[in-house]
Amino acid sequence: MAGFIPFSRQEPNIGGVGNRRTTAVSLPLPEKMAAVPFSRSEVFGQLRKELYEDVEFHQSDVHIFIIMGASGDLAKKKIYPTLWWLFRDGLLPEETYFVGFARSSLTVEGIRTACQPHMKVVDGEAERLSAFFSRNSYLSGQYDDEHSFSQLNAHLGTLPGGPEANRLFYLALPPSVYHNVSKNIRQHCMSSKGWNRVIVEKPFGRDLQSSEELSAHLSSLFSEDQIYRIDHYLGKEMVQNLMVLRFGNRIFSPIWNRDSVACVVLTFKEPFGTQGRGGYFDDFGIIRDVMQNHLLQILSLVAMEKPASTSSDDVRDEKVKVLKCIAPVTMEDVVLGQYVGDPAGEGDAKQGYLEDPTVPKGSSTPTFATAVLYVHNERWDGVPFILRCGKALNERKAEVRLQFTDVPGDIFGGQCQRNELVVRVQPNEAVYAKMMSKKPGVYFSPEETELDLTYGSRYRGVKLPDAYERLILDVFCGSQMHFVRSDELKEAWRIFTPLLHQIDREKSPPMPYKYGSRGPAEADELVKKVGFRYEGTYKYSV
Repeated sequence: MAGFIPFSRQEPNIGGVGNRRTTAVSLPLPEKMAAVPFSRSEVFGQLRKELYEDVEFHQSDVHIFIIMGASGDLAKKKIYPTLWWLFRDGLLPEETYFVGFARSSLTVEGIRTACQPHMKVVDGEAERLSAFFSRNSYLSGQYDDEHSFSQLNAHLGTLPGGPEANRLFYLALPPSVYHNVSKNIRQHCMSSKGWNRVIVEKPFGRDLQSSEELSAHLSSLFSEDQIYRIDHYLGKEMVQNLMVLRFGNRIFSPIWNRDSVACVVLTFKEPFGTQGRGGYFDDFGIIRDVMQNHLLQILSLVAMEKPASTSSDDVRDEKVKVLKCIAPVTMEDVVLGQYVGDPAGEGDAKQGYLEDPTVPKGSSTPTFATAVLYVHNERWDGVPFILRCGKALNERKAEVRLQFTDVPGDIFGGQCQRNELVVRVQPNEAVYAKMMSKKPGVYFSPEETELDLTYGSRYRGVKLPDAYERLILDVFCGSQMHFVRSDELKEAWRIFTPLLHQIDREKSPPMPYKYGSRGPAEADELVKKVGFRYEGTYKYSV
């Protein structure tokens, strides 16, 4: 049963325990529930011990993972597949059970059928998959009905561990029902002895006020260490690698500041449009969907000071300090765009945003945004942080790009381009540095080249976990490092709320850009104006 262990490239099983055969589950199982064959849950215990020694863990603990909204797309496409992958690879505690809850009338077999296309099951895993679903159960109920949650709690009490099991509640739900669901969980479904944790999906509100209201509501029911606000970008391999690159390498520390860095560009590009999901997207727009959360999270990791340790609070303290140094974004530092169809394109490219039948007629919602932020502290004062994101662009890409200042005292007649350090988050994870080297041969002239760490080449054959795998495993482990804290969320909304209110109020038409292009030309002009120089000849390729 081949699996992967995150954080370890050379050893297939942490601590060498991955292939041990253990005894079957000793606690009585409900009818139709089977013991897991060839258990590897010691891997979880060892991994957890190595990573999170500050939190107590008992291998014999029983865990129940409750999926609220089990009938929805998120559960079907992400949550159930992620739980299956973790279960398959022995990364969950031995005694873990899964309970779905939603308004729909469903069965476990129906859930299995709906999830099957997304679970990536290969030959030889049928028995393991059956064992996974034997650990599953499902209840139907109303989110605002206390009786439904009393029934849910009664069902949880029949599972091994009963009312004393640790409980994880994943709110794979629209924010409109968070209040009722979280209140009913608190009043009717909490474990009497084990710990309770609640995973909340974004969007965490629409602006500062609504976010504060949601935070106040959740904090009235749960303590901060019980709340896990999930932003899946914090589970990406290269986003998590930012801390190691910065604080595990001496070569970067002296140059990671305003004396050497000319600008920082954070990019998120998608080559497709709304694809029939325009109704959902139009309610939020690209800034709420990507920039205020994903890109701002990456910015804080790039800009923060070295934390006292890798504990959750030490890391998040430093991220909050960065956000507090950023003034609210103004319209003068922003370019907004909305894609239009390309008559010469094929398929979806012919259709502009306003031609999507699910988009309200005449919508002024931006599908593209470039914003320039400044971190007003000693390290970064004056350095522009350029955030770029959009749909229907020319490529799929998410990356961090540090462009360094010009070499002083040029002796090569202006032939040298600026050095850059690029962390490619997706696709094809990589870290590469653009630098100057002498052109090979009899010439004595510089040319641009690269130092390249492409994961597909360096770590050939290593499977990188999905972001949701890392983050859900973190919740089991009790680590909040890669989750958003309430004060961090407040500062993020403070930065963008005035701009968002102005956009919503004025409803000015965004600048049009063609489907499949780089975005509005005005965005490139803004980036150039604040100091980014696009002049290199080298382009990364896989």
